[in-house]
Amino acid sequence: QGRLVESGGGLVQAGGSLRLSCVASGSIFSINTMGWYRQRPGEQRELVAKITGGGTTDYDDSVKGRFTMSRSAAKNTVYLRMNSLKPEDTAVYYCYANYGPGIDVWGQGTQVTAAS
Repeated sequence: QGRLVESGGGLVQAGGSLRLSCVASGSIFSINTMGWYRQRPGEQRELVAKITGGGTTDYDDSVKGRFTMSRSAAKNTVYLRMNSLKPEDTAVYYCYANYGPGIDVWGQGTQVTAAS
């Protein structure tokens, strides 16, 4: 199994940018999909972006054209570059990794706040 550690959250003005990082440890060779989710207060966690083992990325419509997910060459770190942040992007962002059938691992979460 494994562990995920996120970093890079913070407070920015609307229109600003942040980059989140997520470092995976453990059996990284077994990781399939990795993704970024977010959870606003009182709402369910929602998928923001994901990257498959083959490197294909997919984004929620609300962030397309503003957010970019990428991965290190070693495939143990993923990033989420967030540009043109909006107040509605304010949430706790969680990194996620699938280490195999039925093995889903989550990071501890990092707060992103875009102030209007």
